[in-house]
Amino acid sequence: MAGRLVLVVGPSGAGKDTLIAAGKAALGDDPRFVFPRRVVTRPAVAALEDHESVSPEAFAAARQAGAFALDWEAHGLCYGLPATLIDDIAAGRVVVFNGSRAMILAAQAKFPDTGVLLVEATLQVRAQRLAGRGRESAAEVAARLAREVPQVPAGAVRIDNSGPLEDGIGRFVAALRAFAAN
Repeated sequence: MAGRLVLVVGPSGAGKDTLIAAGKAALGDDPRFVFPRRVVTRPAVAALEDHESVSPEAFAAARQAGAFALDWEAHGLCYGLPATLIDDIAAGRVVVFNGSRAMILAAQAKFPDTGVLLVEATLQVRAQRLAGRGRESAAEVAARLAREVPQVPAGAVRIDNSGPLEDGIGRFVAALRAFAAN
């Protein structure tokens, strides 16, 4: 089996972190899948997301030292995917990360077989979720909801996560298994 990177992307509040956590729980014992933590210049909120938090200075030093296979900036923050994912892909594993639509082309340039899972939810659902996180002001939530985003490339697998969580999880895990089978 050939390994590949699978980027989980979508608008804020669509439920990417929730689906990734559920996918990790469902597939954690399957050696075909790896769910490494990304590095972000923002404090982690354990109940909402799983990442390694670093200062902007520590991030810049790690980038300079070659610690990231990919890195990008979004929403005024820096994000990095650890260089260990290169070995995981070479070993035939499916490496699943919460990415950004803005970095899909860079990921595909470095890892041509990159898969994309686009998690979507209705505007009303996303607004409720973002407000419920309590991480941003009402104006910041409104700005996130209004943000224009890059076009998602053809071939992205779309996951509607507007309804019951179990339905979204089922679609998400099925899509990951399909990536591993191809």
